[in-house]
Amino acid sequence: MIDYPGFDPVALELGPLKVRWYGITYLIAFAAAWWLGRRRAAAPGSTWKPLDVDDFVFFCMLGVILGGRLGYTLFYGFDQWLQDPLYLLRIWEGGMSFHGGLIGVLVALAVFAARRGRAVADVFDFAAALPGLGIFAVRIGNFINGELWGRPTEVAWGMRVDGVVRHPTQLYEAALEGLLLFAVLWWFTSRSRPRLAPSGLFLIMYAFGRLTVEFWRLPDQHIGYLFGGWFTMGHLLTLPMLIGGVLLLVLAYRNPQPSGNFSRSAA
Repeated sequence: MIDYPGFDPVALELGPLKVRWYGITYLIAFAAAWWLGRRRAAAPGSTWKPLDVDDFVFFCMLGVILGGRLGYTLFYGFDQWLQDPLYLLRIWEGGMSFHGGLIGVLVALAVFAARRGRAVADVFDFAAALPGLGIFAVRIGNFINGELWGRPTEVAWGMRVDGVVRHPTQLYEAALEGLLLFAVLWWFTSRSRPRLAPSGLFLIMYAFGRLTVEFWRLPDQHIGYLFGGWFTMGHLLTLPMLIGGVLLLVLAYRNPQPSGNFSRSAA
């Protein structure tokens, strides 16, 4: 058993301005995606230019922030929003949904693809390898904030929080949704794959990690379990990702189309 250190969520105070660790982890996430995207764009055979990645990441940032907050409000905080219409705008109070952020990014990247004359599927595939390190960073931010704890446990690595030893499910998610997802997708996308195969694998890898951890993670207190004492909103929102990922992967290999992210000579 390990005592939770009880981190201060505020990293730096500059007068009335408070810089929170959670916000810093989002900056790290976007910086990591930009760096990885530039590396991949500069690789031999890539049809992307490093400068393309700058606009690409800007669109991703808009999608994550707007979609993540709106998704959390609709999926997890709808009652609060009905009681207080300004709740949606108070991002500094926390509350971001990965599923909402994903939808926001898909919409933003579809706009990016249309503006750049690229196939939407190729843009999605290019993006698939980039979020893993960012997801890892944001889950560490959840850990620092002392949120998203798991069920009570007796495992040796359990963390005592307010007198109760719990699964550190933020760290489980950081490992599965972050590091493992990144390692597999970065390797998988290092050479040309059938169009939509990287996107399908991303959905499967994320869904595997999230669905697994949801069995130990506590649901949001104001929602609770949806049924059976184990099925959560996280399960409900993630299952379509798993199904969609499997369908995309099957489609990609049954009717393989060349990726537009690699030149024909490099494919």
